[in-house]
Amino acid sequence: MSKILPSSMKDVHYDNAKFRRRSWFKMIVQAFANSSIKRECVTCSTGKFLVLLMVGGLAFLMLMNTNSIDHVSDRIRKTIAGREEHRLLLNGVGKFGRFWRKPPRLPPRLSPDEILTNNSSTFNPGNLKGDSKWVIRQRSVKHAFIHAWSGYRQYAMGYDELMPLSQRGIDGLGGLGATVVDALDTAMIMGAEEVVSEAGTWIETHLSERINGKGQVNLFETTIRVLGGLLSAYHLSGGEQGMGDMKLKGPKPHVYLEIARNLADRLLSAFTSSPTSVPYSDVILRDRSAHPAPDGLSSTSEVSTLQLEFNYLSAISGDIRYGTEAMKVLEHLKTLPKVEGLVPIYISPHSGQFSGENIRLGSRGDSYYEYLIKVWLQQRTSQNGDVQYLHEMYEEAMKGVRHLLVRKSIPKGLVFVGELPYGPKGAFSSKMDHLVCFLPGTLALGATKGITKKKAMEENLLTFEDMENLKLAEDLAKTCFEMYLVTTTGLAPEIAYFNVDGYSEGGHGGGNGSSEYANDIIIKTLDRHNLLRPETVESLFVLYRITEDSKYREWGWQIFEAFEKYTRVDSGGYSSLDDVTVLPPRKRDKMETFFLGETLKYLYLLFGDENVIPLDKFVFNTEAHPFPIHSAVEKQ
Repeated sequence: MSKILPSSMKDVHYDNAKFRRRSWFKMIVQAFANSSIKRECVTCSTGKFLVLLMVGGLAFLMLMNTNSIDHVSDRIRKTIAGREEHRLLLNGVGKFGRFWRKPPRLPPRLSPDEILTNNSSTFNPGNLKGDSKWVIRQRSVKHAFIHAWSGYRQYAMGYDELMPLSQRGIDGLGGLGATVVDALDTAMIMGAEEVVSEAGTWIETHLSERINGKGQVNLFETTIRVLGGLLSAYHLSGGEQGMGDMKLKGPKPHVYLEIARNLADRLLSAFTSSPTSVPYSDVILRDRSAHPAPDGLSSTSEVSTLQLEFNYLSAISGDIRYGTEAMKVLEHLKTLPKVEGLVPIYISPHSGQFSGENIRLGSRGDSYYEYLIKVWLQQRTSQNGDVQYLHEMYEEAMKGVRHLLVRKSIPKGLVFVGELPYGPKGAFSSKMDHLVCFLPGTLALGATKGITKKKAMEENLLTFEDMENLKLAEDLAKTCFEMYLVTTTGLAPEIAYFNVDGYSEGGHGGGNGSSEYANDIIIKTLDRHNLLRPETVESLFVLYRITEDSKYREWGWQIFEAFEKYTRVDSGGYSSLDDVTVLPPRKRDKMETFFLGETLKYLYLLFGDENVIPLDKFVFNTEAHPFPIHSAVEKQ
């Protein structure tokens, strides 16, 4: 983005062929080339005095290498202040006055950053404060969001995802217009009113018909993206007296709620069709039926990452069925055997038991741990029963992570989280998915419950375990950021491996030989892609809110700049990349819905005011859709 300059220098350095600064020397010479001015100046004593004074002043300025004609004018005006002749000149009387008066100046063309600053609105502009640098950077993120939306709207409106290079849409998530719903609450938070209107109108006009007529969808993906997006939009548009002061365009809150209930009623078949408390993975929407995946198994993360959404729907609708069915899953998981709180990544809906021994916090395992603490935060003040067991499960699991999965790389000692693909008795793998970078934010949130570290320490709220988790959160956040810096593009790969004592993974580095950790991080050929994922910026956002350390903002800005440089498609939208270790990186022709729903939302909030969606009053689902934390949302 353009560099923002001090206001007095903007028109000097910003390139605009129609308005460049006039040379003071040429201006003086051209003015005195007019003979009538010369005659009038030398026919009076005052004129002679002024001419001499001016010549002397110009000579002095040339010796001092001064660049601004304004300094000359100020010096002369001070010298002859009080003289009637000077008063007349300043008022523009006569040709001499025209000489001293500055020429008319057209406003300079604004840089892109300034245009955003002057013309963009935010979620709550009155709450913005602090260094204007962050306001400008926040507006840059909003500009990126609008660019992403514009590509989707033009080429793929109503499809699940945009293929920005092919300039067409694709349905990979069931055909429910997932990008529309995923992006809606981001637009609301940013105050992007036109996007809110366009997305809201499409949802009101088309989504119910899609839900009633579509076939197979994945329970997990549909819940976190579509159901979660509808419920968040309900609150942010004023539902249950939520954010009614926003006065946004688009449908009334009850429209989002009614559509959400229609969708959830059909998704419930995944729970009611299963012989156990573990739901099936796939739902046929038009038939209100469900079935297991082809291999018969469900992902542990998928069955345990539905509760925030269904609990909130029960609270605002008064229908307890949604929350009751979803919470049965976690209540069942509580009874199953674990390895120091850690669980395998597959589970059978037929037997209700875990399948295999693969333990990891990457794909298929990640959000199980995230929802343990988040569902506890959401439900601890509700009247829906005791959920303290969730906090106990979370604490036990984090102890297990520190004991069994955390290692340090060599030679520089980056802290990372590895895997146990064959269980606790098998070999340790130094593989770490980018998905694991959700963990720093989750650890920090679990430690302070959303308030700042400073406040938590002042009120003596942090236990020894909390402090351990906060330290691990900051160490892991640094590792996640270094996964970006180690590559040529400054964007992280989908998967990284770490050199550890006694064992080194084969492969190549990230291409940035100047990185301090170039020898610690290995990126294999098949793992070098980047999908515009949000997990690292999510953790930077949470850690900045909790620690108030501005380095997390700076890290987030570097990541955003890399996204802008290498993934932006000029015709509209952003694209995932094939290989982050080479220049120029080849684009994959896919813009995931979570780029608008999560990545840009978390970056926008990272650069904004901490009172917008505060972490002690909201909980974000795993797709970054915020739900309020308070018992008042429950129907009386």
